[in-house]
Amino acid sequence: MSAGGRRIGGAFAGVFAALLFAAALVGSCGVLLESALRAHAPVERYGAAAAVVSGPEKVEDMLRRPGDSPEHQTRPVAERPRVPVAAAARLRAVPGVRGVVADVSFPVLTSTGASVSGHGWDSAALRPYRLSAGRAPRAADEVVLSESAGIPAGKSVSLQAGGTPRPYRVTGTVASGPGAAFFTPAAAAALYGRPGMADALVVTADGKLDEGALRAAVPGLTVATGAARGDVEDRAVLAARPDIVDLALSIGGVAVMTALVVVGGLIALATRERAREFALLRAVGATPWQVRGKLLRETLWTGVPAALVGGVLSLGLGAAMHSLMIGKDALPHGFGLSLSPLPALAAFAITIVAALLTALVASLRVSRIRPVEALGESAAEPARLPRWRLVTGVVFVVVGLNALGVSTATSGPTAAASVGGLVISLIVATALLGPLLARLGSRRLGRLAALASPVSGRLGRHASGAAALRAGSVLTPVALAIAFGCTQLFAQSTIAHATRGQAADGNRADQVIVSAGPGLPAGAAEAARRVPGVTAATPVKRTTVVMAVKELGEKDLRTLNAQGVGASAEATMDPKVRSGRLADLRGGTVALSRDVAAGLHVGSTARFWLGDGTRVQARVVAIYDRGLGFGDVLLPHATAAAHSTTALDDHVLVRGKADLRPVAAAYAGARVVDRDAYGEALSRELRLQGLVSLIVVAAIGGFIVIGVVTTLALATGARRREFALLRLVGATRRQVLAALRWEAAIVLGTGLLTGAAIALVTLLALAMAVTGAPLPAISPVAAAAILAGVAGPAAAAMLLPARAMLRRRSSPRLP
Repeated sequence: MSAGGRRIGGAFAGVFAALLFAAALVGSCGVLLESALRAHAPVERYGAAAAVVSGPEKVEDMLRRPGDSPEHQTRPVAERPRVPVAAAARLRAVPGVRGVVADVSFPVLTSTGASVSGHGWDSAALRPYRLSAGRAPRAADEVVLSESAGIPAGKSVSLQAGGTPRPYRVTGTVASGPGAAFFTPAAAAALYGRPGMADALVVTADGKLDEGALRAAVPGLTVATGAARGDVEDRAVLAARPDIVDLALSIGGVAVMTALVVVGGLIALATRERAREFALLRAVGATPWQVRGKLLRETLWTGVPAALVGGVLSLGLGAAMHSLMIGKDALPHGFGLSLSPLPALAAFAITIVAALLTALVASLRVSRIRPVEALGESAAEPARLPRWRLVTGVVFVVVGLNALGVSTATSGPTAAASVGGLVISLIVATALLGPLLARLGSRRLGRLAALASPVSGRLGRHASGAAALRAGSVLTPVALAIAFGCTQLFAQSTIAHATRGQAADGNRADQVIVSAGPGLPAGAAEAARRVPGVTAATPVKRTTVVMAVKELGEKDLRTLNAQGVGASAEATMDPKVRSGRLADLRGGTVALSRDVAAGLHVGSTARFWLGDGTRVQARVVAIYDRGLGFGDVLLPHATAAAHSTTALDDHVLVRGKADLRPVAAAYAGARVVDRDAYGEALSRELRLQGLVSLIVVAAIGGFIVIGVVTTLALATGARRREFALLRLVGATRRQVLAALRWEAAIVLGTGLLTGAAIALVTLLALAMAVTGAPLPAISPVAAAAILAGVAGPAAAAMLLPARAMLRRRSSPRLP
């Protein structure tokens, strides 16, 4: 094969590899997206139910946007809303309904600390659960347990359900299904603690029911059938679904942008290396569209098989990402995997369109030159950038600077959103202005190289500056890899560091009572207060609220972390109140972080939805700064407990050095930790949340590095004539390699510095937004690993092909 044929084959091999990985990455994001759109919690206890009636599963509102018509937005309800038991009578009147069970569910702890779900015995038939031994409960102190609890029928057991542990007699056991404890219906309703209410009204039927008639019988409530019944049992999947949709779309958008930059640069480089061929076609009479058509057809011949293979591989990659996220608890365990041809087809279409667009853009110059000038134009690289590219690049720089200004002048969600726009704008600007950056790097870094090595350094400086378009195609993916990897990784660590710092600085408690189970009964805080030496004990109930938050001038519904705190909160926590008083937090009031207050002040009325979807209007009594450490919303403890799935507290903050071990011993699964141990537990939680960032960096960063290596190998392989010419004029093999090493240092150094500058500006803006000071949390080890992970393969991709080419010929000659 001729040298030209080898170059064309190598170019298309590189394009094939880049398109394959692009399709695999885009398709894997599609798998996560489809899984999120189709995800339902598994149907366990309601397997025999025809329909399940529950409270509203989402909140909705019409939000006005400046200059636009109102937009309908929804957010899922995270806590389980209640339904009135009285509605069961209307359901029983629907034709075809055999029965309706008012199902209640509450956490039960055994004496060993194991957690099971408590229900009335009438709900056992809904799975159905069947007795494997003994009989059903008949008295308030009798219970039927799952065999997995390890307590046989006839024995006594101590169970904790909403209060202190009490003795119960085990009258029977059930063999299958999730761990459960069944009480008499009356006892279960008493332990549930919400008279006249239930978690769900479960409908059984002999045949198919008219869903419309069911909905008409209970207006305002949700009727779930089929797979949707599982969402009533466990709302975790339903609550996580919008976040995973946003995550998949975000990763997919970044993947498409990355594919355009990497694949576009590769196709542009391959097209420039074939400029002589296209120039010859123009010289013999080919029209511009004939030249473009040839390149587009060749791109299709390469892109179609690459996109097909990548699309198929994306299904396995998406399944692996899903499995990893499930295994690390980044997704709820009921979050199922959906696999269909749709993500592969979408990846195929997106990859092909991206390849054709970049090929069309790359062919514009070589197809527009006049035939008489074609051969001369192909021999030299243009000294100036096209005007459209220069203007567009400057526009993106201005957009990035504007986003920087917004992020430094605001805080909270608005600043975070502008930071995302900042990094994208600067990366696109780098791709457009790459040749200018390459020339700048050649002047600055090349001068240092020439001083360090007068011969080889000067040759490397000249080579990097003479082929600025080629160098720009090389440094752009290098800068993209550094900017993306550092921003994605250290943005999460900056937020986590700020969260830990705010939580630690604002924790005034000396000790914390925590639970290894679902939570602590309400009496735990009161018991702690009675201990001599305790000056304050604050029960804390974690929950969520949905609120319209202003971001970049527009309001969007967002799910916010919230905490319900007791009256003694000021003694045990310091959220850094800037106005108002936390002591006024009682009844229909609320305290907001400055990040979400958005113009509200002390005395204003805040409108939002509580965890179970109840819409409230509360008077703002305090605005505070430490929203990351304490959540964006603080509620009265009674309000949060009344509108949560369970009334159990997450922990109790205690001020005082008293011995609290007797208090903890009274409750199953409870223990006392100091403030340092509590902070370590929070750190583990935050590290788990950072898993998604690691997955994103590994997937997209890996693809970028592959693109970098492919681009550099192609660019180096196309320089046979240049290396041969250097040998002909007397340069030794060692001198050529030394010059190439200096050129690599200049080009890769420019790319590394550009990417590091983008990442640093972005992280400084983010740190200013979340902490008020430009101090991002950057791990030197991780930063060095990212730099080495990009620079090492990139340098190898430049030097190893050159070594092979120079070793292949015993005598220097032009190919």
